[in-house]
Amino acid sequence: MLLTLDIRDILIIDRLTLDFQPGLNVLTGETGAGKSILLDALGFVLGWRGRADLVRQGAEQGEVTAVFALPEGHPARDVLADAGMPEPEDGELILRRINAEGGRKSAWVNSVRASGEVLRQLSDTLVELHGQHDDRGLLNPSGHRALLDDFAGLDPAPLRHAWTARRTAAKALEAARKDAEALKEEEDFLRHAAAELDALDPKAGEEAELDSQRRLMQGAERIREDIARAHAAITGEGAEGQVSDALRWLDGAAEGAEGRLDGPLEALARALDALGEAEQGITDCLDALSFDAHALERLEDRLFAIRGLARKHSVAPDDLGTFAEDLRTRLAALDSAEGDIAGLEKALKAAEADYDAAAEAARAARTKAARALEQAMTAELAPLKMDRAVFEVEMTEAEPGPDGRDAVTFRVATNPGAPAGPLNKIASGGELSRFLLALKVCLTRDQQGLTMIFDEIDRGVGGATADAVGRRLSALAAEGQVLVVTHSPQVAALGGHHWRVEKRQGAAETLSTVTPLAEAERVDEIARMLSGDTLTDAARAAARELLKAG
Repeated sequence: MLLTLDIRDILIIDRLTLDFQPGLNVLTGETGAGKSILLDALGFVLGWRGRADLVRQGAEQGEVTAVFALPEGHPARDVLADAGMPEPEDGELILRRINAEGGRKSAWVNSVRASGEVLRQLSDTLVELHGQHDDRGLLNPSGHRALLDDFAGLDPAPLRHAWTARRTAAKALEAARKDAEALKEEEDFLRHAAAELDALDPKAGEEAELDSQRRLMQGAERIREDIARAHAAITGEGAEGQVSDALRWLDGAAEGAEGRLDGPLEALARALDALGEAEQGITDCLDALSFDAHALERLEDRLFAIRGLARKHSVAPDDLGTFAEDLRTRLAALDSAEGDIAGLEKALKAAEADYDAAAEAARAARTKAARALEQAMTAELAPLKMDRAVFEVEMTEAEPGPDGRDAVTFRVATNPGAPAGPLNKIASGGELSRFLLALKVCLTRDQQGLTMIFDEIDRGVGGATADAVGRRLSALAAEGQVLVVTHSPQVAALGGHHWRVEKRQGAAETLSTVTPLAEAERVDEIARMLSGDTLTDAARAAARELLKAG
C-alpha cells in the first residue's frame, strides 16, 4: 500500500506531501489542474519511462519520494533479495529518485543506491496503473493471449524452452543438409584432389630442402674437381703423408735432442689429427656430390610436382599437408553426412514432440482459463450495469511460436442476441471503460498488497452507470487500496479519502497544489463537479445526497 508521496520541484509542483490511506482515495479537479503530474511523479519514482526532464523551471533538481507498506511475504521482498538489498525496516519500503538538470537521474531504495531496472521490478509488485488510454491494450488482440496467460497463472518457461529446442534442432538439420549438398557438389574435386595429395604426400619444409639439393646437384660438376684436388693434396703423398714422414723422422731423433723436439712432435700430432678430420669431411662432400643424371631428374620431378599442386590450390608448399588434411576431413563429413542427418532428423522429431506436448498443455490451461475468465467477467459486468452483455474468449489456431499455437481474442456482445465482435467495433466509450475495469479486476484479484490506480476510468459514463463504476471501485478498495483520478461526482462521492488538485497562477509562476478535503469541503467540490463554477444550493443539496448515499 502506498503511504506517502512526497514531491519536490517537479514540473509545476514546488512542495507537496500526500499521505494516502487504505480504501478508495479520489483526486478531483479541473482539467489541466495537474492531476496527471501526480501520476507522472509517481511513475518517475517507480522507474517508469517518461519525460526526460521533470525539473521545475528555476530549480536545480527535482525529487520524488514514495513510501510503501510492505507486509511479510510481499513479492517486493523477493525483488529486494534478488538485487542484494536489505530487508526494509519497520515494514516500510522507501523509494527516492532525483532528476537533476539535463535529465540525469539517480535513485535509492531504503538508502541503498539502485538502478531504474530495480525500481521497475519493484513497481510491478507495488502498483497497477490503468490510465486514460489503457483500453488500447484491451482493444489490441496481440495482447489478449498474454492477459489470458496471466489470468491462468501459466508459466511460459517450459513452452518457450521447448520452442527454442525445436528451433535449434531444425536449424541444425537445415545446416547439415546444406553442408551435405555443398560437399556433394564438390565431391569429385575433393576425392581427386585428396588422392593426388595422398599420392604425393608432401611434407612441411620438403620444398625448401629439395630446392637446396637441386641447386647443389646443378653446381656439383663445377666444384667437384676442385674438391678432389684438395682431397689429393691432403691424402696419400700429399700433406698427410709428408706430416706422417716428418713425425716419424723427428720421433727417431727425439732421444738425442734432450726434449727439444717434444713440442714440435705434439704440434705435428695435432696437425695430423686435423688433417684426418678435414679429409673425412672432404670425402663426405665428394660422396654427396656423387650422383647420376637420373637422380637430379627424379628430384626435380618431385620439386615441380609440389610447387605445381601449391599453385593449383593457391596454398604455400609447406601448407599442402594441412590442406590435404582439410580435404580428408571434408570427405569424412560427406561420407558420414547421411548418418548425421538421420540423427538430426530423429532429434528434431523428439524436439517437435516435446513442443507439441507443451503447446497442448498450454492450450488446455488456456481453454480452462478462458471459461473461468468468461464467468468472472459475467459476475463483474453485472454490478457495472452491463448484466446483459456477453464477454467471450475466442481461441483459434495460430502459427507455432514460443508462446504456443493459440491466438486469443476478446469479443463482446453488448445486446442480447447480437453477435459478438471485437471490442472497438461493438463497445462504446463508456462500455469500454467498464469492460476494462471488469477485466482488470479479474486479472488482479489474486495480487496481494497491490495499489491500483485508475486514471479517469469512468470517462464516457454518467448517472447510474457512473455510480455503479464508483461502487465497484469502492468494493475493490475494501480489499486494499485504490487511487482514482476522476471527473465523475458519483465516483468522487464514494471515496473514503478525497483530495482536490488546483492550479494557482502567481505573479511569476504557476503552481499545482493538492488539498485534502474535509466533509464540508467535499460537499462544495462535488457540487462544483455537478454544476460547474457557480455553486448553488441545489448543487450542494445534490452533493450531500450523493455523499449520504455513498
